[in-house]
Amino acid sequence: MKPTLHLIDASLYVFRAWHSMPPELRDKDGAPINAVHGFTRFLCDFLERVRPTHVLAAFDESLTSSFRNGIYPHYKANREMPPRELIVQFDYCRRVAAALGLCVLADVQYEADDLIGSAVTIARAQGFRAVIVSADKDFGQLINTDDEQWDFSKDTRWDAHGVKQRLGVRPDQVADFLALTGDAVDNIPGVPGIGAKTAATLLAHFDSLDALLVRIEEVPYLRFRGAAQAYVRIKANRELALLSRALTGIVLDAPVPPDMAQLARAATDVATLDLLMDQLRFGPFTRTRVRALRQA
Repeated sequence: MKPTLHLIDASLYVFRAWHSMPPELRDKDGAPINAVHGFTRFLCDFLERVRPTHVLAAFDESLTSSFRNGIYPHYKANREMPPRELIVQFDYCRRVAAALGLCVLADVQYEADDLIGSAVTIARAQGFRAVIVSADKDFGQLINTDDEQWDFSKDTRWDAHGVKQRLGVRPDQVADFLALTGDAVDNIPGVPGIGAKTAATLLAHFDSLDALLVRIEEVPYLRFRGAAQAYVRIKANRELALLSRALTGIVLDAPVPPDMAQLARAATDVATLDLLMDQLRFGPFTRTRVRALRQA
């Protein structure tokens, strides 16, 4: 089997920890650190179970500065900005992950999805398979023959065939599928009135959004319910579909380490970890787990 690069959609697990851990947890200075505790527990669970040789944690730092905001100013405008108490904790989470030997990536222009997609591209070219640790459906477009996506919290894994079962389209069609249906989570408009079933049916026939737009006059003659309405909607919203496609595609050439050696799990920074655990007031159980994960 090919060697594996594990890619963690870190911000997802930070947010989950923020919502699931008690807010009373405080560091030595009295600042809230519930998300850091939860994220560290997640890292412990992951590293104990996987013992990865190559692993990166990608964080989002581009909530308002992504290149996608330049394309569409309303991109993710429906999301509330993280409170200051959580923003500070993101820095702690990055420091803990780095001290445990993970390659930590973040960028003000590219999102975690783009950093992960670009690292997958590099890994694939150097003979690695990818396991993307996330529940986000957008990552379906990155799954190749040997790859997997892993919803760690639910311990559910799926491959390229699983993407087709979940969304009704092949991995290489996921970005086009989302461009047609839109994505309410990211405030991507899509084509009004085009749902998942219609989008999958259209892509099964035309193979891609580009081909669909070129051959749009065929749509009314297709044998599925609502074909005439779909034709009217897509023809009237052609530019909106193309705009949405510019937002849904994951970038594959974002700035990431170009060599797999730089994505190998590094030696644990014991001194930094000890200082962090003191500052964060980790209890004895978490301290024991973290120390047991030390990579020589």
